[in-house]
Amino acid sequence: MRLLATTAALMVLLASPAMAQIGNPAFMAAGTKESAPGVPAPRQTNNTDVLFSGLAAMGGIAEVEFGRLAGQNAASDGVKAFARRMVEDHTAANDKLKELAKAAGIELPAQMDEEHQKLRAELEQMSGDAFDVAYMRGQVTDHQKTTQLLEWEIGSGQYADLQRFAAGTLPKVLDHLRMAQDLVAELTGAASRMLVATRPAEDQPPAPGHKPTKD
Repeated sequence: MRLLATTAALMVLLASPAMAQIGNPAFMAAGTKESAPGVPAPRQTNNTDVLFSGLAAMGGIAEVEFGRLAGQNAASDGVKAFARRMVEDHTAANDKLKELAKAAGIELPAQMDEEHQKLRAELEQMSGDAFDVAYMRGQVTDHQKTTQLLEWEIGSGQYADLQRFAAGTLPKVLDHLRMAQDLVAELTGAASRMLVATRPAEDQPPAPGHKPTKD
């Protein structure tokens, strides 16, 4: 439901005459140069832009590294295909973010954050189905957080090109989120079915309409 609501909100934003919050004067930082009264000059940033860029950069680095790891360790063809998509899409997004940050003088981190470093170390100890489920569950969480991060930049940023980057990236991230959710459901559903199939007969649930016989 939230995915549908976010998509609808994005379409309204993109369709609005002034792109709603792009170059947002309501969040203009002190000392911002203006191209017109109340309109930030190109590549003028506020705190949201700087924080967003750093968080997005660390998240993007993690997506590419985790995708490469999944390409090596995943058991499911679906997970491997998803991982390839993450490497491709997030590499492109990372390169664009670097370009925009450099133009505005924003320094980006060169590696992922400690939380993702810890998760990578845990994933490196896994293989097979356990790896697939852990990786994909992490992807659901990460893409939910990234969705919120992009929405924050769109609504509260000042650097217009960076806001447009966030608005253009959001539909892809929502698509990634949907794919990740579907894969988690598929993987955990398959595991549940396998557990039932291998359960001893006396532990199996009775068939519909079955009436136990008395000894």
